Amino acid sequence: MKDQRVTRIEDLPGPKSQGELEEMKMPYEEYCRKVFAPGQEKTKPESLKGIRWLSTTMYIFTPHSVANLAELGAECIKVEMPRMGDPMRHTSPFNECYLYPLHDSRPMTGTGLGFTNANSNEYYISMDYHVPEMKEAFYRLVKLSDGLTECYRPGTFDRWKQSYRYLQELNPRFIYVWGGGFGYGPKVFGGSYDILGQAHAGLASVTGFHEDFGGHCTKHSNWCIDWYSGTQITVAILAALYWRRKTGLGTMIEFSQVQAATRCLGYAAPLYGRFGIVRQRWGNWDTQLCVHGIILCGKSDHPDEPNPQLKYEARYAVVSAFNDPDFKELCAIIGRNDLWDQYKTLQDRVRPQAQMTIYKALEDWAADKTRSQVVKTLTDAGLLAMPVMNDKEVYECEHFRQRGTIRWLEDPVFGDVLIQSGYSAGLMSKTPRRVNWIWRPVGADNVKIYHEMLGYPMSKIEEWYEKNLI
Repeated sequence: MKDQRVTRIEDLPGPKSQGELEEMKMPYEEYCRKVFAPGQEKTKPESLKGIRWLSTTMYIFTPHSVANLAELGAECIKVEMPRMGDPMRHTSPFNECYLYPLHDSRPMTGTGLGFTNANSNEYYISMDYHVPEMKEAFYRLVKLSDGLTECYRPGTFDRWKQSYRYLQELNPRFIYVWGGGFGYGPKVFGGSYDILGQAHAGLASVTGFHEDFGGHCTKHSNWCIDWYSGTQITVAILAALYWRRKTGLGTMIEFSQVQAATRCLGYAAPLYGRFGIVRQRWGNWDTQLCVHGIILCGKSDHPDEPNPQLKYEARYAVVSAFNDPDFKELCAIIGRNDLWDQYKTLQDRVRPQAQMTIYKALEDWAADKTRSQVVKTLTDAGLLAMPVMNDKEVYECEHFRQRGTIRWLEDPVFGDVLIQSGYSAGLMSKTPRRVNWIWRPVGADNVKIYHEMLGYPMSKIEEWYEKNLI
């Protein structure tokens, strides 16, 4: 029997309209600018619109997991303790950057910049939710929400009858996230911060220079495990939302910050398990590639700057020339052809003594040069090199500005603020992330949530406020 199916133009390969035809003719760079359109994110749909999430979190790693959802369009409600708020509000830099009062009852305290980016796009309410009088309001929020993230000590929410096994009875579709330091096990009640996570997971032990080079183990100066863990939680939440679409059921996610840091160890654990070798610190060099590391140049790119980070620290450059032809070219540039004669294979170059010799020769060559001179000389020869940029240079980087990674936000509360946050997490053409505001004062949205959403009369909200319950 002859096939009677009709072929639609939509099913055929190639462009379906004049607009698509013109797009296909565009150079790739121009096409990317058009489809991603930095600055036009709010004209496009939000992928998580319609999802409501509760954030009973503190500091960075669990708040960041919810901010990711908010930047993707979910309606996220940040729950803070009355008057005080999230402890992260009272941190860096030096608790001096008071953009506005923390709360109307605390006019002389504010919110430090360390709070930025981890709670963007969220609505802010205050609630002392372990007090029996506030249980009803908390449970009503749960019934109207898709999930919750919390970071209290294990069993705390269970004692307050608001853990997963209680909340799933109220809302079987509810997704519950507990993020903590160690997770269940012998150290279940151990508290954790980023530095502790880096240390206990073994990450700090392989970070820093080897003892033979005068170095010590160190932590990353930023809270990298907090941000990294928060992103991993978000991935788990998205998977749970997908699971719920298939089954109609919620789930519980239990996340250990310390456990997450072990993923950054790469081959360290298998190396010990197979050979009994404890991986060592290796500083700015790579244990598998050479040359592939960071060198110190003799002169700063900003010698006249009063800021010491610019005057003294703008002297580092990344150099990558691990392929044999590239290494040979590098040796010729620095006038050390003897190094090529001695280390002609990668296996020869990655040995510790070889790396010490090679990198010392590179720094000797760069001793009378600025970072920019080193980078230009190497890149002009077709080698990979890049300056180690500081905050000022990232801020001024035209590449980041054109992509929209660094941009000014007109925050509805206090005006212009420079951000990266969601715009540094990858571009999406159809449903891009966006930042609407970075944060609000403690309890800024109490009326919106308690009165407009939950329907409590203003008299009840005022009563709670007088009792310090919100």
